[in-house]
Amino acid sequence: MERTSTIYVAGHRGMVGSAIVRELHRQGYKNIITRTHNELELRCQDAVEQFFAEQQPEYVFLAAAKVGGIVANNDAPADFMYDNMIMEMNVIHSAWKNNCKKLEFLGSSCIYPRLAPQPMKESCLLTGALEQTNEAYALAKISGLKYCEYLNRQYGTHYISVMPTNLYGPNDNYHPTHSHVLPALIRRFHEAKENGLTNVTCWGDGSPLREFLYVDDLAELCVFLMNHYDGNETVNAGTGKEVSIRKLTEIVAKIVGYKGNISWDTSKPNGTPQKLLDITKAKKLGWTYKTELEEGIRLAYEDFLNNPMRAER
Repeated sequence: MERTSTIYVAGHRGMVGSAIVRELHRQGYKNIITRTHNELELRCQDAVEQFFAEQQPEYVFLAAAKVGGIVANNDAPADFMYDNMIMEMNVIHSAWKNNCKKLEFLGSSCIYPRLAPQPMKESCLLTGALEQTNEAYALAKISGLKYCEYLNRQYGTHYISVMPTNLYGPNDNYHPTHSHVLPALIRRFHEAKENGLTNVTCWGDGSPLREFLYVDDLAELCVFLMNHYDGNETVNAGTGKEVSIRKLTEIVAKIVGYKGNISWDTSKPNGTPQKLLDITKAKKLGWTYKTELEEGIRLAYEDFLNNPMRAER
């Protein structure tokens, strides 16, 4: 990308999209196009096609998505599948129709089989059953990355896909039931501290292992890959380190300043037992993460405290 290239970031108000915009600005890119949901409905094919025909973006970061934690995915699988699949297909197809030079599709590590060998290599895609609690979202993301792959194969496009591990950081969603585990814990422990609660109950037994990547580190990789990677196989984005959910709750409680008891509701689902990405490919390309987990959680908690509207979502 040239510093004057026309760059469209889909989903610029979300956690990933906003981080990509920050990184592009930091690196001196001047011509960044964004549209809010009210300005452009990505689920409407006609609107998306008109936007691409008028704006003719040269490069596209596709970070727009309907996202949520276990509860949201379990309660509304049809919505998660439809919304994500239709948004992806509309944007990718319109980019192809308008001769976009390069598109980068943002997926999720949930695309890999529930019991995939750990750490999970990019090549383990479609080698086993998915985690049932977020299968609909995973299927939509697999469809998006496969459509990019098929366009590359059939038409010689340069569309790439990035599969991040669990993300957190500025502009996260802290909704009490529809958020992912780390922001949900930040809100829960903060409110417990503010209300003087002596106990916080968490889902499952705390045994699952998870990997977490600070979103600004992902954004740096996304811009790096747009400039330096062409390939049909997706690229994993993570830290190569994992932490148990039980340990994570202890870290969050410490950073938030909650000093009460933590108990576990084992009648609730744990989700996938382990989700660690193999990040060998990203490292070989020359990228590595910078933000360690505790420092990242401190930064995320500062964002939570300083963005009251975000905390209400």
